Amino acid sequence: MSRYRLYPAPAQEAVLREHCAHARYVWNLAVEQHAHWRPGRAAGPGYLAQCRQLTAARNEYPWLASGSQTVQQQALRDYARAMTAFFDPHNPARRPGWRKAGRHEGFRITGRCGRQWEVRRVSRHAGQVRVPKAGWVRFRWSRAVPDGVKSFRVTRDRAGRWHVAFAAIPVPVPAPGNGEVAGIDRGVAVSAALSTGEMLRVPALPGHQHKRLRRLERKLARARRGSNRRARVKHAIARLRARDADRRKDWCEKASTDIARRFDMICVEDLKITNMTRSARGTAAAPGRSVAAKAALNRGIHRSGWGMLVRRLEDKAPGRVERVSPAFTSQRCSACGHVAAESRESQALFRCVACNYACNADVNAAKNIAAGHAVTARGGLGDARPVNREPQLLLQLT
Repeated sequence: MSRYRLYPAPAQEAVLREHCAHARYVWNLAVEQHAHWRPGRAAGPGYLAQCRQLTAARNEYPWLASGSQTVQQQALRDYARAMTAFFDPHNPARRPGWRKAGRHEGFRITGRCGRQWEVRRVSRHAGQVRVPKAGWVRFRWSRAVPDGVKSFRVTRDRAGRWHVAFAAIPVPVPAPGNGEVAGIDRGVAVSAALSTGEMLRVPALPGHQHKRLRRLERKLARARRGSNRRARVKHAIARLRARDADRRKDWCEKASTDIARRFDMICVEDLKITNMTRSARGTAAAPGRSVAAKAALNRGIHRSGWGMLVRRLEDKAPGRVERVSPAFTSQRCSACGHVAAESRESQALFRCVACNYACNADVNAAKNIAAGHAVTARGGLGDARPVNREPQLLLQLT
C-alpha cells in the first residue's frame, strides 16, 4: 500500500466523514447478521442478499440514500471477502468484528470493469484523487503513484489526519547475492540486534514530548466524560501518539530495507507476540501478580515494533526470511555451544561459564539465531534442545 497525506477542504471533509459513517454502519449491520453464527448453524445472508437489503434500506431511509451507494456496497463486498478469508483453513485471518466510531474511520473505492479511478498531478508536491460526491480531493505527492492501481482506501486516524492509500504490490528488494546470513534478536532495550554486532533502536518520544504526554494523561483523568475539555485533551494525546507511531513506522521501513539489501538470508525468532503481551490482570477470583510491571513490559514490546519489522522484512525479501525457534538462544554460547542460564549475567552482558567467552547478550543471541539456519539445514536439529558438552571435550574436537 502506497499511502499519502490527504488534505480535504472543509466541505469535502464533511462528505468524507459521512462516507466513513455509512461504511461503518453497513459493516456493523453485516456483522450483526452473522453474530449468532456457530459451527452447525445456518449461515446468514450472503453478499447478493445483503445488497438487495441495502437497496431496500436506501429506499426507506433518506439519510442513507444521500450517501454514496458505491461506498456502501464496497463495505459489504469487503465484509464478504473477510468472511471468506475467515473460513479459509489456510488463512490465519480472524473473524470480522465490530467497527467503532473514532477508531475505525475509513472506506474503500474500487474501479469497475477495469477502469482506473482518476488520479492527477497538479504541481510538484500536490496531486488530486476523485472521490464520489466529494470531487477532486488534494493530497501530498510525496512519491509517484504506482501504475495499474484500481482501488484506494481513505482513512482518518485518531489525530484527525486523513490519508489515501493506493493498493499496489511493491517490487521485492533484490538479494545482494553475497551469501551472507543475518540473525536478528529483538528486545526492549535494543529493538533489534544483528549478528554483525549492530544495535538498532526505535526512536523514542523526545523528553519534552514525553513530559507533555504525561501531563495530558493526568489532565485527561481529571476531565469529565463527555465534556469539550476531555475531547480537546484526547485529541492532543492522539496527536503525540500519532507522531510516535510515525517515527516507529519510518524506522521499520528504513531498517527492513537496509537489512534486505545487505543479506541473502535473514533469520528471526519465531516469537508469539500476542501471547507474550497478554495481560496479567487475571480475574476477580484469581487476580494476577506484578500487573503494573507486566503492563509496562507489554508497552515496551509494542513500542519496539517487533511484529512490524518482521512483517516488512517478509514483504520486501520474500522467501529469504526464516523463523527460528527462540528456545535457549539467549542462554547458548555462540562460541562453544554451552547452555547455561548463569552465563547471562545481565541484560547486556553474556559471559560463558564454560569457555569464558564474553559478548553483548543480544548480539550473542543474534549469532545463535543466525546459526540456527545452518543447523536446521543439516539435520533438523535447530529446534531441538541443545546438549551441554564438557569444555575439555570441546577443546579436543577443535
